[in-house]
Amino acid sequence: MSGLNLDDFTSLIERPDSGARRDAQDWRAGREPRPDSLGRLDDLGEWLASAQGSVPAKPIAQPKVVLFAGDHGIAAAGVSARPAGDALRLAKAALAGESATAVLARRFGAGLRVVDMGLDCEASELPEDVTKHKVRRGCGRIDDEDALTAEEAEAAFLAGMAVADEEADSGTDLVVLGDISVGGTTPAGVIVAALCGTDASVVTGRGGSGIDDLAWMRKCAAIRDALRRARKVLGDQLELLGAVGGADLTAMTGFLLQCAVRRTPVILDGAVASAAALVGQRVAFRAPDWWLAGSVSGEPSQEKALDRIALDAVLDQGVTAGEGVGAMLTLPLVQAAAELWAELPAAPEGAAGADEGAEAVGSVDDIT
Repeated sequence: MSGLNLDDFTSLIERPDSGARRDAQDWRAGREPRPDSLGRLDDLGEWLASAQGSVPAKPIAQPKVVLFAGDHGIAAAGVSARPAGDALRLAKAALAGESATAVLARRFGAGLRVVDMGLDCEASELPEDVTKHKVRRGCGRIDDEDALTAEEAEAAFLAGMAVADEEADSGTDLVVLGDISVGGTTPAGVIVAALCGTDASVVTGRGGSGIDDLAWMRKCAAIRDALRRARKVLGDQLELLGAVGGADLTAMTGFLLQCAVRRTPVILDGAVASAAALVGQRVAFRAPDWWLAGSVSGEPSQEKALDRIALDAVLDQGVTAGEGVGAMLTLPLVQAAAELWAELPAAPEGAAGADEGAEAVGSVDDIT
């Protein structure tokens, strides 16, 4: 289908520093409070130390929320409570600092970037730095046509890689990845169902818009019809994304894989990012070690994808809004873990907790 060789990612992506992970565990064993007493914060600190290759872990200096935006033709089938084309309004709200994600980004000291990959609007309606990677207006209705042409799919994937490089080059040291779309959980459901070999009903949820029963049935039918087409191209991940994904989802997949190449850790938000991550795992099996699942979205496709990738969401707060909101709530926990692991005090010599911790960590080399 394309001159882009996704197999190259298998050799380009390495796992986070296992030596740093072992050193981090040894370092933590000699700190207060006792090892494992900080619960998930200890896990996050260890993950960060490994991703950074630094012991102790370094505080997060430059987090960034990156939201890929696109319209989906399938929204015209009534699969969302939001009207088709409403993604442009949502993108403008985020850029104006008026969305929930923008509010949280300000509160937690994170930058916010919106990338228009396929909004159904003229490029002139948004700032140039938002639209410079735009592939097309909207995408095909995936129940009976491809979302993208082969050329558009390659362009979207390469654009996602370029955005990852831009962020890494600018000093971004942690990304919160989300989407701005209407109907985006429908192609996400198709991709997850296709890659997991399951039925449409298993991956069909209510979406962030909270659809009613009739809309749920329309969504389920759309996923079922798109699945028939998706199963014919399972052997080519880029072709799959072009057939039933969309410009935003395709770009997110390229972004995630290139972030892993550039050793940039990513927090995933929602079903769309999780579907992109599932495709990314199929491309390069080491890549998920660089990703963290932020929050449970309530979408069964997200749950199915994360289970297949073997990632456990950090939070379950009932957040279904999408647009990075759930993952943003994870950011302060990761920031707290980084600060703690940078400055935890040494345990007093001979302290019972320190001795027990050191003994517990003594055999960690055998399991990492």
